[in-house]
Amino acid sequence: MRGRLIAFEGIDGCGKTTQVELLVETMGAGTILRTAEPGATAMGSQLRQLLLDPASPPISSKAEALILAADRAEHVSSVVMPALEEGRWVVSDRYSGSTLAYQGYGRGIALDELQSLVHFATGGLAADVNVLVEIPVELARTRMATTRPDRLESLDEHFHERVANGYREIASSDPAHWGVVDGSLSVAEVRDQVRSAIEALIGPLPSGPVGTVHRSEA
Repeated sequence: MRGRLIAFEGIDGCGKTTQVELLVETMGAGTILRTAEPGATAMGSQLRQLLLDPASPPISSKAEALILAADRAEHVSSVVMPALEEGRWVVSDRYSGSTLAYQGYGRGIALDELQSLVHFATGGLAADVNVLVEIPVELARTRMATTRPDRLESLDEHFHERVANGYREIASSDPAHWGVVDGSLSVAEVRDQVRSAIEALIGPLPSGPVGTVHRSEA
């Protein structure tokens, strides 16, 4: 049987990466692939630097969306789909929802155009569950105050508010595939909400010693 794809989404600073780590710790030996976008492949790593490095030349909104689509196409083809076809579960730190939220609601690109681009890049592969770790923009920015922001993280608060609102709209429009958790709670409380949200949508998770097949540091 094909494995399941779980994608974690949210604005920068929401705590989703921590929750990805905690979820993978609870899941089965040899069956879990932990990955991330952008930058999980050799080509993707170069695209990530071009996209996010503040020293990179300016990039138009459409070029930004196309770079992310190229990264995702390579990611799905060489990392995600092979694991799913082997029956492994994949837990990804960002996936297609990020494109709709950031380049759609944040940048203002038409959502129907982005949806077509996402479908082309993924070959129609959608996440079985998207977990939105929701948090107020002010709290997220406070959490990130001591880190060096990348090119997208350094955009103004209005941009990140649009992205946050976009995520809420996306999740509310597709409750069969999106679970929303409160990222402002303690790490343990969010962890419990994450598991409950996933199991409410697709049933019990596998459990056992960790067996990470692929781990991206992106």
